[in-house]
Amino acid sequence: MRDWEKQFSQWASPPGASEAERCSNAERGIKDAIASSDRLTKRDIRVITTGSYKNNTNVRQDSDVDIAVVCYDVFFPDYPEGTTKETFGNIDGSYTYATFKNEVGQALIDRFGANAVSRGNKAFDVHENTYRVDADVAAFFEHRRYQRSGSHAPGIELRPDNGQPFRVVNWPEQHYSNGVEKNTSTGRRFKSLVRILKCLRNEMEEAGVSAAVGIPGFLIECLVWNVPGDHFGLSTLRADVRANLAYLYNNTRTDAECSEWGEVSELKYLFRGGQKWTRAQAHALVGAAWDYVGFEE
Repeated sequence: MRDWEKQFSQWASPPGASEAERCSNAERGIKDAIASSDRLTKRDIRVITTGSYKNNTNVRQDSDVDIAVVCYDVFFPDYPEGTTKETFGNIDGSYTYATFKNEVGQALIDRFGANAVSRGNKAFDVHENTYRVDADVAAFFEHRRYQRSGSHAPGIELRPDNGQPFRVVNWPEQHYSNGVEKNTSTGRRFKSLVRILKCLRNEMEEAGVSAAVGIPGFLIECLVWNVPGDHFGLSTLRADVRANLAYLYNNTRTDAECSEWGEVSELKYLFRGGQKWTRAQAHALVGAAWDYVGFEE
């Protein structure tokens, strides 16, 4: 009989030192590429890590690096209903997103070579080698979600090449700080549970469990985020996994039960319009995971 406690303990740990070094090498190389661009050095730009690597929820099998190259010279706004840019004293910028993305792409090619860089609909793929892991590099403008008071929530936004969807807005700073806070409040079990369920998803997918196919790691992290804190820090990791899966299963049976759930940033609903997943997919994954481990009612 499988020792699930031992398995969960192994899965709870982040990737080892050698994998972490390859992630760091990819991050450093991309920062060097942007800093070496004559055109981009004239801009107000920050290069930031995002995704599971930044949030320390990555697992060995999925250890790539997500990098955001963010320009703050221009921003994409969301205004409250009934207001316009004039309401807040804003004017149109002259630097276009298309130009910025092209310049980011050229900087990567200049640094890594054309054969090592592929342009995708949303991001550039800097291919892995023995020195670095695979990296997704996306060009972003600042995003501002305005309040009527004039304050705004800061995010980042990209525009896919094919216009589908028209815009992609992320909230990496809020996601990171909320994740750190929950990890601390749960005795560091939150991120361990995310890694465990990601690894479980990977094994289930390899075993041909259909409910696990194509489920993003980001969705898993957001699901665990919505589990109350008293479901963490139990006597064993197995008990934590059982409590998390039971809560998620019981509260994703209908749309109404989880309609208020948010992403980790708490700035976007998890199961409302425009998402790449559905509540039904999440419910099916959780139920399949429960059965796969062999938990009893």
